Amino acid sequence: MSGPRVAPSRVAFPIWGTTALLLVTDEAALPEAERLLRTELDRIDAACSRFRADSELVRLTEQAGRAASISPLLTEILQAALRAASATNGLVDPTVGQAVIDLGYDRDYAALRGRALPEGEPLRPAPGWWRVQLDPDAGRVLVPRRILLDVGATGKAFAADRAAARIATLGCGALVSLGGDLATAGPAPDGGWLISVGDSHRAPAGATDPVVSITAGALATSSVTQRRWRRGGRQVHHIVDPRTGDVPAPVWRTVSVAAGSCVDANAAATASIIRGRGAPRWLANRGLPARLVAHDGAVTTSAGWPSDPVPAEVA
Repeated sequence: MSGPRVAPSRVAFPIWGTTALLLVTDEAALPEAERLLRTELDRIDAACSRFRADSELVRLTEQAGRAASISPLLTEILQAALRAASATNGLVDPTVGQAVIDLGYDRDYAALRGRALPEGEPLRPAPGWWRVQLDPDAGRVLVPRRILLDVGATGKAFAADRAAARIATLGCGALVSLGGDLATAGPAPDGGWLISVGDSHRAPAGATDPVVSITAGALATSSVTQRRWRRGGRQVHHIVDPRTGDVPAPVWRTVSVAAGSCVDANAAATASIIRGRGAPRWLANRGLPARLVAHDGAVTTSAGWPSDPVPAEVA
């Protein structure tokens, strides 16, 4: 007979305008696991934050138009961003930096929340990810002039993948969640990692929020319900369609995707928000289990994602 299910040990703290959540299967490993997580997040922030004047990514703009040497860490981050762009046919594009700024997202979201901005200049499409020339073997990249990189769409997921893998070397199972980006590594607890899937990671799990269990891999949720502000009298958000430089047509409010890595799951979830009505077929053709919630609350699933339970009738 098996014993009672032991809940993983956890710690949470604010980071990057969201919440970092760490769970490990060995309570004794938690202090060192938290140290590793904070160290990884600090390193990645220094490499690719667009809100730090001293970040390696921001300093890269000073060398626009010519090949520049970059660190192995930034090389990995840019590789992940360009791979996501290729896999999504350019719908997740790291050259949206100027478009995101033009929409008004030019500072940490904590300073943007609740603000109403003027209409500003006309919005323009992103230049295109294929213009970025990365030589990972040499550790060099050429970013053309007038292109600003923003790896926010994949950077957080990359951090979750990297931190979970690093923590698992302590000999425990690990789950790292950064906002809607969740990665696991090492052995899962009995019954798997139980994850409540909703519009916001900040809100307590609701009675109607579905719960899924994963034993490996990752799960990412992209949503337009959280990071929002007003620009020119209309509501906009942080997900940008690189084909227009504007927010995508309002089809899905939230998309959750399960994949082998958090970078892959995040790219697919973000691309689905942008792709709109064609997203379920696109996800199914790639064998990616997903749950898509329309703005009216209607739920669509793909590739084996379990259907939401039907609420019991109230007598």
